[in-house]
Amino acid sequence: MNRSHEVEYCNLELRFDRRQIQNLIRELIQEGYSLYWNESEHQFIVSVRTGRKLLKLTFLRVLNRYKMVGDYLVKDEKLAHWIEKLINDSRGHAIVKRFHDRQVLRIENIMFGEIIRLVEVSGMEHRIIFQKRPQITVEDMVQAFKSKRAEQRAGVLRLEIDYELAVLHEAIVNGWSETVESSKERLKGMRTEMLLLEL
Repeated sequence: MNRSHEVEYCNLELRFDRRQIQNLIRELIQEGYSLYWNESEHQFIVSVRTGRKLLKLTFLRVLNRYKMVGDYLVKDEKLAHWIEKLINDSRGHAIVKRFHDRQVLRIENIMFGEIIRLVEVSGMEHRIIFQKRPQITVEDMVQAFKSKRAEQRAGVLRLEIDYELAVLHEAIVNGWSETVESSKERLKGMRTEMLLLEL
C-alpha cells in the first residue's frame, strides 16, 4: 500500500440521481474494481474492494435523489483520483486531508467543487497557502435561510418544466423544428436554474 496516496475525505457531501449512481458503479467496474451494492428504503451502499480493505460508499435517499455523505479514508491512488473527480463534477463539498507516512501534509477545504482554502501542515505548524475571499457575508447567509423565495420558485419552476415538456412533445409530434429547438433551449436554462436551486 503506497502511503503517499493516503487521503481522508471528511464531511463529504455530493448529490446524485439514481442514473448517476448506476454510471458510477459502471465506471468502477470498468476500472477493474471488485464491488457489490445493496439498496434499502433510506440508502444505497456501494462496497468497493481495495486490496484487503472494503470501502463502503453511502448514498442517503433524499426524496428522489441521493446524497453521498460521510468520512472516507482511501489508500488507493486511482480510487482517490476518482473521488476527487466526483467532488469536482458534482460540485460537492469536502475537507480533504493528504497524508504521507501517517502525517497530514495538506488540508483542502472544497465547496461547490472548488478549493476555497489550502493549508500546508508541517508537524505542529499550519501555513495557509491559499484562501478564497468570501463573496457572501454571514448576514447574506442569514437572509437567504430566512427567505422562502427559493422554495416558492422551485414549485413554479417544476410547473414551467412540465408545461415546456408538453410544448416540446407537441412540437416533435408535429415536426415543428424551430419550436423544438427553442423549447430545448428554454429547458436547458430551466435545468441550470434547478441545479442552482439544488433540486
